[in-house]
Amino acid sequence: MVTRFSLGLFLSACGLVLPAAAQAPPQGLHFPTNEELRHTRSMAQPRLSPDGRSVLLTVTDSTADGARSHLWLVDIKQNTARQLTFTPAGEKRGENNGQWMPDGDSILFLAHRGEHTQLYRLSMEGGEARAYDLKITPTVDTSKLPDAIPPAKTDAAKPDTADKPEQIPLDVENYSPSPDGRWIAILAHDPETPGEKKAHDDKADAVWVDHDPHGSRLYLLDPESGKLTPVSVAPDVDSVAWARQSDRILAVARGMNNAGDLGPDASSWLVSTGDPDHPRKLTQLPATVEGAIWSDDGKHLYFMAQSAADAPPGYSDLYSYSFDDSSIKNLTGGYSGSLAHQLPIQDDSRLLVPVQTGTRIGVLRLNPDSPADKQEPVKFDTATVTNLDTNDRRNGWVWLGSSSTQPMTLFYAEKLSRSAHALNAPTLMPAAWPQVQSQLVSWKNEGLTMEGLLYLPPEAANRKVPLIVDVHGGPTGAFEDAYYPLIEFLLGQGWAVFRTNPRGSTGYGAAFAAANKNDLGGADYRDIMSGVDTVLARYPLDTSRMALMGYSYGGEMAGFVEGKTTRFKAIVSGAPVIDQNSEYGTESGSWYDRWFYGKPWEHEADAWRQSPLSGVSHAKTPFLLLQGEADTTDPLGQSQEMYRALRQMGVPVDMVQYPRENHGPLANGIFGNPSPEPWHGFDGRQRIVKFFKTAFGE
Repeated sequence: MVTRFSLGLFLSACGLVLPAAAQAPPQGLHFPTNEELRHTRSMAQPRLSPDGRSVLLTVTDSTADGARSHLWLVDIKQNTARQLTFTPAGEKRGENNGQWMPDGDSILFLAHRGEHTQLYRLSMEGGEARAYDLKITPTVDTSKLPDAIPPAKTDAAKPDTADKPEQIPLDVENYSPSPDGRWIAILAHDPETPGEKKAHDDKADAVWVDHDPHGSRLYLLDPESGKLTPVSVAPDVDSVAWARQSDRILAVARGMNNAGDLGPDASSWLVSTGDPDHPRKLTQLPATVEGAIWSDDGKHLYFMAQSAADAPPGYSDLYSYSFDDSSIKNLTGGYSGSLAHQLPIQDDSRLLVPVQTGTRIGVLRLNPDSPADKQEPVKFDTATVTNLDTNDRRNGWVWLGSSSTQPMTLFYAEKLSRSAHALNAPTLMPAAWPQVQSQLVSWKNEGLTMEGLLYLPPEAANRKVPLIVDVHGGPTGAFEDAYYPLIEFLLGQGWAVFRTNPRGSTGYGAAFAAANKNDLGGADYRDIMSGVDTVLARYPLDTSRMALMGYSYGGEMAGFVEGKTTRFKAIVSGAPVIDQNSEYGTESGSWYDRWFYGKPWEHEADAWRQSPLSGVSHAKTPFLLLQGEADTTDPLGQSQEMYRALRQMGVPVDMVQYPRENHGPLANGIFGNPSPEPWHGFDGRQRIVKFFKTAFGE
């Protein structure tokens, strides 16, 4: 019997999937409809049980079913899966962040049921999950401030005494059990007090920007007694990492009230479980630290932080910190790929580091005493590997793997050096679709070698087909060789899709990621157009029917393309940057943009040159803008500026706004991933297809 997970291998064995040629879909298979993309599910966070016999997995329902997440249990030996948690009627969020207790007798998870997000514990013996009743006496209550509005009323008949402190429930943001199960580290935001709620209800709700005293704090929970102990690390606490001995925690905190907009602001604190009131600041760790793990012997920390090379903010290296002499060593400096923003796993004396090399995501087996480029990559059967996980005994390994012909699949291996097999996790796709092998395309432009992925529809076997050029977000991002429902949908229209990784992309080293500094819309634009020329020369593509689309930085590049060339019949821009000046002043954070061109009022010419709006007087191509109204990354005003400019220039332009949608969620919905908005993704895809078909004369 052929499952959907093994269908790609079956088609290859039958000669039905050939990497160098487009072929008709096997009989009975069809490319997805727009409605079918509302029925895809996703899975994440596989967690191997302490005994190595089962996997805890988060599965998110399809958009059509509400996009709630639930926990599933996969039995490795029986190769069966069953749903563990179920969402009560009326709740919209589901259950998430499932983890094993170290003894394996129970699991923990977060769920918002009723008024609060709580930590739940579910016994593997069965029964109902039990919520921890976590309450604190709030340390912050703005309604009690001397100048609070409305002013506090006093009763002259009663003595002027302080109100009795009230215990208030916490909303848990994240948690982490200690390796011995003695503690659970809890991260929770300061709760709203009754007085603050009353003020909000009375509309005394003026917001003093960047002066909110509420923050996320760290607590230690005794899981047996339910006792909650505050830890004296100042908010905002962002993440924690337990020592294997369970006696110490590394806590990483961020500055309050948008401090990161002024520069890196992380601080690292060493907390002893025996003395949580006196944490010690690790001043040697940089302010760009992102997260860490401990060595098994507790003598080192391995942490991710900003690359030592000049690279965009968030481009990281892996470092080690020695508690013996407080020294720091860069373990991945000069690595020819990029770190994949997942923390490493210690495996004996080596580290397993998730990395991106070109269009592939895998794992590097790294010896901390040797350079990264001298290490050997771990071999996997799929091009993209994420969420690698094991247990303390390291008696098994699980991960999620995919490629252009392999939907996301849960894999298991006893050892990483041995062959893996796919586990029977819940099916993610609503049907078996034709699987088109991506084709890796490389070309050179202005001294650099580029890569892209080309997907050809079956029609290309007989005639030249239209070409859709897709530009990724970032710009510090990349397209990987993975499975994308949106690609399947576009191929079903009879169109080829070309996804490019121009300079500025990850996966090719720090210098490549930095090669577009102060040059947005310059050489990166020419990289893309050079790639277009390459595929036009090599493949059966119709030069008279080309379109371009992109989201975020891809939407920004779409704006540059609008003002630089008329080679495309239509352009779609999702959540773009259009004017660097206005975007810099209204986005949620500006530190990332500042690296590229500095403060725009100090570098006006650079900021304007790198604004798509600067080229709008040359615009002629029909343009479609898709924009979330609640976008804080690239705010609504950016699309509004482009819409007005193109409209006044007489260029055919349409703009569609999506209420409630922020930056990432709208992209997820359009790309065919589960979304709590039932129709926005469907609407976006429908408009894209109609827009392109009109431009192509179809």
